[in-house]
This record gives sequence, C-alpha cells and structure tokens, in this order.
Amino acid sequence: MRGRRLFDAAVDRLVAVRSRIRRIERREIGEFRRWIQDTSNLLHLSIVLFVPVVIGFVTYLSNQVQTLSFLLFPPLASGTYTLFADPEGEYANPIRFVASLSVGALCGLVAYTATVWAYGGIDSGVVLPESAALAIFLTGLVTWAADVEAPSAFATALLALVTGDVDPGTYLVSIVLASALVAGAFVVWREQFYEQRAKYLYETVRGDDHVLVPMRGETGEQTALFGARLAAAHEAGKVVLCDVVAEAETDIGLTDAVDSTDASESTGVGTDGTAARNGSTATRGGDLIPATAERVDRLEQIAGTIRTRIGVPCEIVVVAGDPVSATMQAARNANCDLIVTPYEADRGALSPYVRGIFGGELDAVAFRSSSDQDRWPRVLVLVSRPGDTAHAMIDFATRLTHGRGLVSVTTCVGSEIERRRAETRLNHLVETVEGNVETRVARSSVDDFIAANAENYDLLVLGSSGERSPASRFVSPPLFQRLQDLDSDVAVFDRGTP
Repeated sequence: MRGRRLFDAAVDRLVAVRSRIRRIERREIGEFRRWIQDTSNLLHLSIVLFVPVVIGFVTYLSNQVQTLSFLLFPPLASGTYTLFADPEGEYANPIRFVASLSVGALCGLVAYTATVWAYGGIDSGVVLPESAALAIFLTGLVTWAADVEAPSAFATALLALVTGDVDPGTYLVSIVLASALVAGAFVVWREQFYEQRAKYLYETVRGDDHVLVPMRGETGEQTALFGARLAAAHEAGKVVLCDVVAEAETDIGLTDAVDSTDASESTGVGTDGTAARNGSTATRGGDLIPATAERVDRLEQIAGTIRTRIGVPCEIVVVAGDPVSATMQAARNANCDLIVTPYEADRGALSPYVRGIFGGELDAVAFRSSSDQDRWPRVLVLVSRPGDTAHAMIDFATRLTHGRGLVSVTTCVGSEIERRRAETRLNHLVETVEGNVETRVARSSVDDFIAANAENYDLLVLGSSGERSPASRFVSPPLFQRLQDLDSDVAVFDRGTP
C-alpha cells in the first residue's frame, strides 16, 4: 500500500513538472512570436540564418566550378547583407545588385589594364595608387550614369586590381554568376516570405471575421454597425448580436448561440432545456417571457438593419449568467474570433465588464461612439511599438475605409533624433497592408497631437494598456482614459491572451 502511494505521488509530481514545462514552453513561444513580429528583429534573424546559407551555397559552387573566383566573396557578402537588411530600400533591386557588382568589376579591370599599358607592366602583388584612383573614378562615373550605384560595386573594382594570375574574364564571369545566384535567392525570400509575413506572423490579419457584439448601453446599435463594417471586409464575415440576461429573469439557463437569420422559425423549447424563439430566447409555459421577448425584438430589428445596410450575415443570441463569462461562452459557441463591445467607463477607468472582456482569450475592441455615423472614411491609428497589436489596428482601419478613405498611422517622438528610426518602424508596419495609408511622425506629446488633429478624423484607433505593467499604468494612465472629451469616435483594441 505504501509503495502504491509513493508511486502515485511520483506520478503526480511528474505530471506537475510536465504541466509546468508546457506552460513555460507556451510562454516562451509567445514571447518569441511577439519578438519576431517586429520587422527589424525579423530582418536581423533572416540575416543571421539565411545569408550564411546563401554564401555557403555560392562557396560550394566555387569549389565545384573553377570559373568562380574566391576574390568575389568579400563584396558579395557585403552586398548580400545590404539586400536582406533593407528589402524595400534603394539598393534592394536585384537587377541593380547584379549590374553594380558587374560594372564595378569591369571598371576595375579597365583601370588595371590601362595602368599596365601606361607603365609597361606592374610587379605582381603591387597595387599602384593610380590604378586604385582610376578604378574608383570609373566605377563612380559609370554606375552614376547607368543608375546602378551600390556600395559593393567599389569593392569589386578594387579587388580586380589584385586578381594576380586570375584571368580577367574569369573574374568578371564569376561576379556575374555569383551575384545572379544571390539575387535569385533574395527574390524568392522577399516574395515568398518577407512580403507574405502578415500571413505567417500576424494572427489577427488572418482571422477576426466572425464578430460578436454585446448589446449593452445606449450605443449598442452603433457598436453593432462598427463590428459589421469590420466583418464585411472578409467574404466569410458574420456578426453575432449578444444580449445577456440574469438567471432570475429567465428561470432557465441559456447557453447556446443559435442562428436567427430566418424570422419564420417558431417559438419552442429545445431538447437541452434551452428555450428559443428563432433559436434565441426564453419561454415560460410556452409563452415568451416579456422582458426577454423585448430584448429579442430589439436584436432582430438591429440585425435586419445590419443585413440591409451593411450586407453581412447577422445572428442573434440571448444568454443568461454572469455578463463576462456568458459573453465569452457565447463567442466560443458562435465560433467568433473578435468581440466588439461598447466602451464603458467607471470613474475614468474601464468598467469591470470591459476589463473582463479584455482579459479573455479573444481579441476585443471597445468602441466609443460620439456620433450616429456608420462609415469611417478617415481613420487615425496611434502606434507606440511594432507587433501584432499594431498590425491588427492598421488592418482594422483599412477594413473600415475599404481602400477608398485614408488611414493615417502615427507615432509620437520626443526628440528629432528619434524621427528616422520611428519612420522606419512605421514603414515596416504599413508594408503589409493595402489601401490608402500614410505615416506620420509627430514631435510632440500624444495628448497634444490628438488635441490638434483628432477633429480631422472620423475614428481614432489605439491599443489598450494590456502589455504595460500595473506600476507603469499607475504612473502614466492609459491614453484612452484621457480622451473623455474627444468628439470623434474611439476604438480601443486589446490583443487576446490564449
């Protein structure tokens, strides 16, 4: 008996250790995903992992094919780094890359030949200053005239002066072939991975087409229209309108989200004990409970407006229980991946309900409506750091504008020295989206920028403070808490924590 207890205790400890290891693995994988979602980190990782493979492959070929000269590797390595470090930059053109290295090699050979002819010969291993100066002069002149300037061209020009016994033609052919191989590998990487990174890395760009809208407060209908605009951007989009009632109001638990698109369905009680009218409300003795019937009538009216005005499928569901847990369960039952809830404040902070939704595993948006509009053609997106949250906010903004409006992605810096890096971050963010998108870097505080520019936009999109520590939020309250007097609509996005 004692041995059995010891065995069970050992098994329990092993199970606990295994669970702890899995939690650590999930946390580390999540941290790595957030790290690699920063485009700068992705580029550095590609340089570390991919560039050595490319150079190693070219080296292998050079050992197999005598035509390739080892002298090409220094400029080739630096040129390859230039390509992968800035895939959308000035020097990231594959044709320019091959042409510049080849022109540099040709100009170096011309300079070497001209110097040998002028001096009647040069000792082996000696590089005359005249040769170096002429090689650089010709390279700069020709690449400028042909518009194929690149730093590595000057390296191939100088290496041509020290080719020694290598045949000039062999050196030039080596440069052309090797640079063409690298350029081909770069094109494949850029088109098949880098330009498609949103599909691989940013989960919110792939999903968020089934939207659940809790019908709470006076702005529930406007919030539903906002959620419908987000869902309508995807062909498989749909909206689920959800209302939560207290258990005492229904006398039965409502647990299932059921389609109510067909208004001809009859009233009845489901076999699982969930009562339904159009599959969505409660009955007592075969009759609709008046309070619940009124809720369903309101939901059906709003659902009809959404189907007519937005053109997206709309379902309704009424559930009973704790508001937060019942809403989350309804979202899971309806296979929703985004919750759009009306913004609720409690003494300047988010209400417990919105905080509960933000603390769930699904992406969520708290929408604060200040007008009756159902279109938002001009959207201001405030970004503080790169990552999946920033990409999700930009993706939502472009969904709302449908490529016809304007999305302004903005970040604020404290000094002019930060501007260039901020511009690069914003450029990396907007490269993955389509539509009319501009980037702005403002040298001012966020509050001052919003006060001066918010009136020019229909909607302000910003992230929640979920990634900040409690101490940070205490010292500097979240931005959305300081926007109470703003006239434009506001959408606060929170990344789910699965």
